[in-house]
Amino acid sequence: MDTKLLMTGLTVALGGMTPGLAIGLITSAALNAIGRNPEAANEIRTSMILGIAFAEAIAIYALVTGLIIKFV
Repeated sequence: MDTKLLMTGLTVALGGMTPGLAIGLITSAALNAIGRNPEAANEIRTSMILGIAFAEAIAIYALVTGLIIKFV
């Protein structure tokens, strides 16, 4: 098996799995916070969406890194 192909697969798999886990944890924490303090729902929701966007950016970086490993 080609080492480059294995590294590409691991990079994309781990780079997709970790942000998925982070998004789940962020959403869980935000829903718990909204449940405890409903008046702050707008601020919490804004912070949650920003955190999810940053976590998703990590997945995109992992995809780009995997493509660089494969084709360079």
